[in-house]
Amino acid sequence: MKPSSLTALGVAMMMALAVPMSSSAQMPDSLVKVGQLLGLSKPNPALPVPIQVATTESAATDDIAPLDELATDNGTATNLEVLDTQPNQLHNIEGLHSGRVPLDAISPTTLKTFVQAVDLMRREYVEPVNDEVLFYHAINGMLNRVDRNAEFLDAQAFANLQSFTSGNVASVGLKALWQNKDAHWVVTEVSPDSPAKLAGIAVGDYLHQIGDVKLNQNQSENDVVQLLSGIAGTSVDVTFSRAGRSKQTTNLLRDQIQKTSIEVLTRNGIAIIKLPVFQNNTRQDILEYIARINQPVQGIVIDVRNNPGGVLDAAVDVASLFMRKQVVTQVQNRNGIERVLETQGSPLLEAVPVIILQNRYSASASEVLASALQTHQRALVVGETSYGKGSVQSVIPIGNNQGIKLTTAHYLTPKGEKIDKIGVVPDVNFEVSAGDETDWLTLTLDLMDKGKLPDGEGIEFSPVGGF
Repeated sequence: MKPSSLTALGVAMMMALAVPMSSSAQMPDSLVKVGQLLGLSKPNPALPVPIQVATTESAATDDIAPLDELATDNGTATNLEVLDTQPNQLHNIEGLHSGRVPLDAISPTTLKTFVQAVDLMRREYVEPVNDEVLFYHAINGMLNRVDRNAEFLDAQAFANLQSFTSGNVASVGLKALWQNKDAHWVVTEVSPDSPAKLAGIAVGDYLHQIGDVKLNQNQSENDVVQLLSGIAGTSVDVTFSRAGRSKQTTNLLRDQIQKTSIEVLTRNGIAIIKLPVFQNNTRQDILEYIARINQPVQGIVIDVRNNPGGVLDAAVDVASLFMRKQVVTQVQNRNGIERVLETQGSPLLEAVPVIILQNRYSASASEVLASALQTHQRALVVGETSYGKGSVQSVIPIGNNQGIKLTTAHYLTPKGEKIDKIGVVPDVNFEVSAGDETDWLTLTLDLMDKGKLPDGEGIEFSPVGGF
């Protein structure tokens, strides 16, 4: 790190912090944090101006747990698989765990502008603002503007994220319907003791926005349900209002666990497998359900509509039922391909024709499965283009029981093509008529009827000593 850059930054900090304060000329602790985060130590309050530069050797990192050794209060290992997360060391990011960034990468003018903006909010905003709140908002703003999936996790949020089983789906505890007379989405139900209830949302309130999606009459009821739902332990911003009152936005934790067990139905020798989410036992569940079918299976429809993803390895396990030694996905981080995931074991359903039915809310692990089977021409993908969340979020502890969730890698198709923000394009596109998908399964079964195995050639098996 160049001394000149340190000097320039020190001067910039002194200049920036020289802006008039409303109560005292002493630098407030909250503003000192800017310097500390950048590797500058807190100056002695008794001295007027000097700022000491903390060396890398003196950085305190003992309170930051290694990613693979993070433990809960009871001593058990923390599960970091939520939202397809895997511990990721994020190599080559200098000073990640010591809270430092290269100082010569930050313009003194930019730093001065930031501190001036903070002080302006402190002095001029119509209501008093807590300094800690300002800085937490600044952190979240930085994360969200760069990465739509990034999130700062305070101690409570960090604990919540780790308390859920990987692959569970949950909502925030409210329902809403479009009301023509109000020309708004109106809350019709709020579950007791739910995050929505605790945030003050009540029946009759208007919903204006969920995440980055502004609501209007073009959305369906299922759209709203899926926007509010997601992997348990994650959160979503919801903008609401009382009729005739100003809007307010609150961040709601998804902790109202929904049914996530798979369902298997049959029609004319076709097994219809409804996968609401990918969990560690998904492969085993599929085989056990199929084994209970008292007739040969001539074709399989995998319905991943509204499936938000879940455990990536579970999607690989499912793909392994249909293909032998084929690439399922490539994981690419900032340095290139980090790993390549291939099917493993015996493909017990290799001979059975497959169709995957997806919609705009099929995301993450669902898209990995669909793209893999589609790429290797092992399945026909039908429905509509999927959500486009082909990214890996890592939860990285930063000390004080806090953490940051951010995108650290992308899933690529077996051919190396991106999924994130693009989605999986179906081979056969179904038109959405007035937001109604009720006929999609019928259309899919009609397609499978034309391509299923002939009578007498279906697959029928039962577990002998387990699968």
